[in-house]
Amino acid sequence: MELNELTAVSPIDGRYRSKTSSLSNYFSEFALIRYRVWVEIEYFIALCESPLPQLKDFDKSLYPSIRKIYQEFTNEDAVKVKDFERVTNHDVKSVEYFIKEKFDQLGIKEQKEFVHFGLTSQDVNNTAIPLSLKNANVEVVLPMLEEIIGLVDSLANDWAEYPILALTHGQPASPSRLGKEFKVFSYRATKQLNALKQIPYSAKFGGATGNFNAHHVAYPTIEWVDFGNEFVNNTLGLDRSQFTTQIENYDNLAALFDAFKRVNTILIDMSRDIWQYVSMRYFKQKINKNEVGSSAMPHKVNPIDFENAEGNLGIANALLEHLSAKLPISRLQRDLTDSTVLRNIGVPLGHILIALQSLKKGLNKLELNDAQLKADLEDNWAVVAEAIQTVLRREGIPNPYEMLKDLTRKNEKITESSIQVFIDGLAVSDAIKAELKVITPYNYTGL
Repeated sequence: MELNELTAVSPIDGRYRSKTSSLSNYFSEFALIRYRVWVEIEYFIALCESPLPQLKDFDKSLYPSIRKIYQEFTNEDAVKVKDFERVTNHDVKSVEYFIKEKFDQLGIKEQKEFVHFGLTSQDVNNTAIPLSLKNANVEVVLPMLEEIIGLVDSLANDWAEYPILALTHGQPASPSRLGKEFKVFSYRATKQLNALKQIPYSAKFGGATGNFNAHHVAYPTIEWVDFGNEFVNNTLGLDRSQFTTQIENYDNLAALFDAFKRVNTILIDMSRDIWQYVSMRYFKQKINKNEVGSSAMPHKVNPIDFENAEGNLGIANALLEHLSAKLPISRLQRDLTDSTVLRNIGVPLGHILIALQSLKKGLNKLELNDAQLKADLEDNWAVVAEAIQTVLRREGIPNPYEMLKDLTRKNEKITESSIQVFIDGLAVSDAIKAELKVITPYNYTGL
């Protein structure tokens, strides 16, 4: 069966392909091969710039041509690498053979054996993958995340002055402002996003066991650690891990995934709250007359965007949890479990993209139902009890909490009138009574 959006097993490449296709440039098999070629080419150029005597006369005018091997990498090139892999049964060695073939075409004969010189496959994988991840985050994922946080912050400003009945433990509580409740989410997400941005994209580069064994035995006078730092940190823009086994330690990668989990968890929290607000009729949703909310009930307009976001963020977090827990663990110098797991790092990011686009759509559909906000506040005058008893405490009135408890905790409705009657019966000055009577569910919203 031909692979397409209808036959793909994963919804990332099937149903939601239009939402996630940008990640193909970073996490597809094609992308992984291209990034490996990228690393190998830049490494070869770095060797040409080093004190290696065999490369000191390399024609530097060829640099642009050999960089085009990865800059203009095509699907046909990727197929060629896969053809090599079918023979060698090794994905990174196949990249080396592909580059050497390209060098032959450019007339580079004598120096081509310095392609992949002294490296293990993980020197290539553990630089190619963090480089692709960094680029994906910087160019795709983080800008979309910042857009969503900015949208939430904008709505928080729009709704800054609208009082809302707060619910603690699901019960009516001291009122707040709708904008402030949204500001909580943008504030939390911004702090965690900033923390995420501080995590380095670490890379391993040091030969078969991380000690530059092959490099050092061939050229013992060259400072290979300095070379590796310069190549990884400055040429590739990553952060070279100084002490490793054959593979990257993955601690910072785990930290990055954990940071994404925290951001996702905040967005799940927000999605559930908005879902509840829609259920409480605090929001209406803009209607598309062509959409159907239920196959049986024509009236329904479901908060499906927030449900979709919650579901996809949950899947992303489950995968991120496994990645962050598994990757830092590897038997002795190295086992291969990291290799197959790393191929999946684009999957949680795909689900994050789906969720973020759903959130954007859902947030833009919200229409404030101010009448329902006011109705709930009017229906819950008991929430001013906290305010009244606090002022009475200030005035030294004995047992004010108990007085308000006796008033409000009984099976009869507390109204503006009953509050006013209670205030009139207090043994306080007229000025204090006047101060208390000003307090309403609409203005008792704090700072």
